[in-house]
Amino acid sequence: MVQYSKRRLDQTFAALSDSTRRGVLLQLGQKDTSITKLAEQFHMSLTGMKKHIGILEQAGLVKTEKKGRVRTCKLGTCQLDSEMAWIEKYKEIWDQRFDALEIIVQELKQRRENK
Repeated sequence: MVQYSKRRLDQTFAALSDSTRRGVLLQLGQKDTSITKLAEQFHMSLTGMKKHIGILEQAGLVKTEKKGRVRTCKLGTCQLDSEMAWIEKYKEIWDQRFDALEIIVQELKQRRENK
């Protein structure tokens, strides 16, 4: 059983809650790139992009390294196993609820047909 770290889940989901940060992760999934290029791609200031990268880095989703004056970003080593397990737990709960609701709906249809 995967142990959930409340702090880690909070950091990861907070990082993923922003569409710009999700877009950055998609870009980095294709290739490593500099913060400057990411800022240009997303039409934002360098300072704004640095803040987004910092949040992603704290969550372990992005790693940066400085070479000269350029800070390059790449995907981090965070595997998201805990997050996926947490999501799956709640998916199972909702699946059970929808299955129970389907039974009720079928019973109501059956009653209507028998009238």
